[in-house]
Amino acid sequence: MFYMSSYIDYANKIVRSIAGEGFDEVAILIRDYRRVMAKIANSEPSVVQRWSSFDVSLYLSRNRRIMGLELHPKSIDDVMKPIERLIEIADKISESPLYAPLPRPSKISFIGDTFDSSIINYMDNISRLTEIVIEVSHREKIDSVAGVIQLGYIDELLATSTDVVLSEKKTFLQSSIRAFSEPDGSGQWSFTSTKIDIDGLIQTASIASRYAVDSKNRRNIEPGIYNVILSPMVFGNLLDYIVNMATGFSILFGTSIFMKNRVGDKVASDKLSVYDCPRDSSLPGARSFDHEGLETFNKPIIENGVLKNILHNTKTARALNAISTANAGWISPTPWNIYVAPGDIKIDDMIRDIGRGILITNNWYTRLQNYVEGIFSTIARDAIFYIENGNLIPITKIRIADTFPRILNNIEMIGKELYNIQWWEVETPSRLPYVAIKDVHISKHII
Repeated sequence: MFYMSSYIDYANKIVRSIAGEGFDEVAILIRDYRRVMAKIANSEPSVVQRWSSFDVSLYLSRNRRIMGLELHPKSIDDVMKPIERLIEIADKISESPLYAPLPRPSKISFIGDTFDSSIINYMDNISRLTEIVIEVSHREKIDSVAGVIQLGYIDELLATSTDVVLSEKKTFLQSSIRAFSEPDGSGQWSFTSTKIDIDGLIQTASIASRYAVDSKNRRNIEPGIYNVILSPMVFGNLLDYIVNMATGFSILFGTSIFMKNRVGDKVASDKLSVYDCPRDSSLPGARSFDHEGLETFNKPIIENGVLKNILHNTKTARALNAISTANAGWISPTPWNIYVAPGDIKIDDMIRDIGRGILITNNWYTRLQNYVEGIFSTIARDAIFYIENGNLIPITKIRIADTFPRILNNIEMIGKELYNIQWWEVETPSRLPYVAIKDVHISKHII
């Protein structure tokens, strides 16, 4: 076990030791990670699991050759042992086409407000939160509720051979709740924050249970082209793929719908604006510096339908004649927090105005058939509704089979309410609205 006071000395000692073995550049990222997860099953607290880990990530370069290690050390000797083997093979590795030198230190303005001591307190009594979720869920006439609530904190320290030494800590809350109502009703919702937010958990349980009750007694619909409303859960899943395609790494390696685009091109409906917001302290992706030690900043990716930024680290920026957007990732850039600017319409009005259409509240198994064209399919799950004259009629499972560019360009309405979403189908913490999209291709889901 390592303690806060020893982190900086520990990191600098490793950097000096490895640099002394003949490496040109060294970076070390240390994470002290604690997490507690409470599971709910059949409307009862089920299992509480706890994790504690001390992780070390190493970035090494020698003669423009790049190497990386992920370790779980008990002592500095555990870090140094693999280095001897790397020295033997370093000159046999090909030069990296993405090599760029690590940045020198720069002034960092720290975000602050990413650490909530209340989360630490609740980690010892997480059952109080599960009791709230279960009680709220059963305010609706459901049969049972399941799900998880996770709390945790991360202490992170970055040190490099270019004299960067930075540290930051944050807490997080994540929850995913699924409610069931016989014979076939189910609903799911998620929530995330850097702070204890009881209202957020209450809203999550309420939405999941309401959708479960409303989605009972489903009927089939014919496949075809429909106007569709996507919930923040579904839009978040699709947008996670799309934003990760707006990175220099995806463009260089041929897995992006933006390969044929330049910054300034129209790529979406003018109603859509998507931002990477690492300095939003309320979402768990918040951070003051990236993995290369550069100060993060909020930036548009798509603004009023126009491609405004490709996300870069120093390596992809050099390869594409750009500048880093402070989204490193030592190898691949990554978005930190995704934010979609709200529209001016409530979900009830969106349902009324869409006419005949479909509301999809949840999805999974999103698969890409062609990355460059953005051809994908995804299965709708839980509450799905056919919309007719503002009425919601529950329907059975369907599949969206369309393209990301058409989804982006066919957005017609964006909701005014935003929801904090993160679960295993939306990996990047996101603040999102409901969106209405015209002419979406819907097919049957064949089991």
